[in-house]
Amino acid sequence: MTPPVVKIDNLHKIYDSGEVPVHAVRGVSLEIHKGEFVALMGASGSGKSTLMNMLGCLDRPTKGSYLLDGIDVAKLDRNALADIRNQKLGFVFQGFNLLSRTTALENAELPMLYGRRRSAKEMRDRALRCLEIVGLANRADHFPNQLSGGQQQRVAIARALVNEPQILLADEPTGNLDSKTSIEVMGVFQALNEQGITIVMVTHELDIARYCRRDLILRDGVIVRDEPVHDRLIASAEMDKIRLAEAAAKLTSA
Repeated sequence: MTPPVVKIDNLHKIYDSGEVPVHAVRGVSLEIHKGEFVALMGASGSGKSTLMNMLGCLDRPTKGSYLLDGIDVAKLDRNALADIRNQKLGFVFQGFNLLSRTTALENAELPMLYGRRRSAKEMRDRALRCLEIVGLANRADHFPNQLSGGQQQRVAIARALVNEPQILLADEPTGNLDSKTSIEVMGVFQALNEQGITIVMVTHELDIARYCRRDLILRDGVIVRDEPVHDRLIASAEMDKIRLAEAAAKLTSA
């Protein structure tokens, strides 16, 4: 078996905020291999967001080790951490975080402005390919306010893909979307995962977690369950059901 993309051992995070320290993550050990699609779940205060921030090199553990693609991130300084975030990680957020005055194409190009220098043509071509992957090549010149919520999230996914990351980290990516659009976005994630992209997704929605392949459930800073997803949902099949239901409703009302 190939080495894991993520390997964490006895990871702790303690926040000294006030008189009583907050032990947000308590000795988590975990491996994630290339091509996995993991749902990170738990109630508010369970430690899932803190763990996600450490996986994304946005926060340092208090103790324990974290190897990202074989690199010990605890030994990296701030600049090296910024480099590894840009080179090996792609981020997708609940709120899309698109720049409102730039087009879909320009938003997708943003991560390539940092790190190694590329020509304008190379950046444009790479961004267009990623927009094509998420089905939005024909919206490249549109601004965020000209796109639906689902389309904005697809632009955010394209932006996360442009540097060909080792792992895609998604934090509640369907939290601001309706049910149908959420399924469409999960279809994009499933298609990417089928291509071999590793995805870790924070979600509190049980039905959304069923589109993943593996469930990690945290409680009080520890993993209480780690198991494959049973009765996995396939987004394309769920969309077919919705279309049939919509067609039947139109016939009934006609």
